[in-house]
Amino acid sequence: MRIDLAAVGRLKKGPEAALVEDYLTRFARTGRALGLPPVTLHEVEARAGGGMAAEAELLSRAAPAGAALVMLDERGDLPDSPGFAARLAAWRDEARDVCFIIGGADGIDPSLRARADWQISLGRMVWPHMLVRVMLAEQLYRAATILAGSPYHRV
Repeated sequence: MRIDLAAVGRLKKGPEAALVEDYLTRFARTGRALGLPPVTLHEVEARAGGGMAAEAELLSRAAPAGAALVMLDERGDLPDSPGFAARLAAWRDEARDVCFIIGGADGIDPSLRARADWQISLGRMVWPHMLVRVMLAEQLYRAATILAGSPYHRV
């Protein structure tokens, strides 16, 4: 199994980048004993004027062939954390690669969104795509702690 996160834009040094790094490091440590590999981050940037279609092409290239594609989209499902953890565990048990995709400021091109195995939302509000990385990284860590039976997740 491989876990990739493909996102438009590069995080500059700052609090968001520090949080993403911290949560992905925690995920790697917790996930190791659970058979979950570390997350590989792919940051892509389309040339000016390329729009969502150009971003979609770069995001597609970053996703491993055959991976389950999980798009972060405001119109997606609203899973709870245990449900998210269960889905991650199912992919692990199937030895299926998974690639989480975060679009740019304008979202994900419909042609790429149509290829999604799962579209998920972090809430009905729209979040800046740089914060979505932090929130997804935290949910990955939370999923690992749920699978490990850790008290981090409280209901």
